[in-house]
Amino acid sequence: MSLEKRSLIDELSSFDSGGFLDLGHPLLNRMAESFTKAAGIGAIQAVSREAYFTAVESGSGSSTSENGASKKHHHFPDLRGENNRKSVEALVKSTGKESMQWGLAAGVYSGLTYGLKEARGVHDWKNSALAGAITGAALALTSEDHSHEQLVQCAMTGAAISTAANLLTGIF
Repeated sequence: MSLEKRSLIDELSSFDSGGFLDLGHPLLNRMAESFTKAAGIGAIQAVSREAYFTAVESGSGSSTSENGASKKHHHFPDLRGENNRKSVEALVKSTGKESMQWGLAAGVYSGLTYGLKEARGVHDWKNSALAGAITGAALALTSEDHSHEQLVQCAMTGAAISTAANLLTGIF
């Protein structure tokens, strides 16, 4: 099909089959594509969540609780800037950070599962558990107040979720 005849649908469907990045190695391609897709999803999720909480607070007419304390609905702590420009800057900065976290999780997990499959010659629950644990620990390290307990808990949660996903693949 000639370049002039390709539609937007053809372009988007080619992302799934051939990928849109070629970094010279399947591992790098997989990690970069996973990072890019998850970062975009993370940005959409972060902005949508903030829009929801802003609408809820606007609808209630107040951002303070009955005892006068400010409600902590917003994930973006600096969003209530002195003016609109400060608020937008805070939104962009916070959305970027969250996008990076989502991208990090997807890229690390995808790269680890690919590498373990290549090294061991099989893709099974053990690969998923190890990749999930390492990804969970990496995500715990991105939080501002990470502790040993949080790191271990995130690693165990990542291992459990990815193992369950692997074991449930094909059941539904």
